[in-house]
Amino acid sequence: MTETLLYFFKVIIMERELTLHQAKMDLLRVVDRIQTVDEVQTIRLILADYYARKVDEEMDRLWDSGNINEQVLEQWSHEHMRTPYNYAQ
Repeated sequence: MTETLLYFFKVIIMERELTLHQAKMDLLRVVDRIQTVDEVQTIRLILADYYARKVDEEMDRLWDSGNINEQVLEQWSHEHMRTPYNYAQ
């Protein structure tokens, strides 16, 4: 049974990698057609807008599910989430 499960996971990982590879190739084909700096800036804005919408959708989903509320947002506003730096001595 363990071998079957391991095989199953390997197939899933390979399919995911193939899908990601194809998606990256599709994006490279689009990028290959860029000819001006203005086009680069426009594509950056499109991608930034896309990911901003995805974040908004996920935040709405978390709010609707009750995982985030006013109290959680208030707690977040007081948190210090910086990565501590280790300075050489």
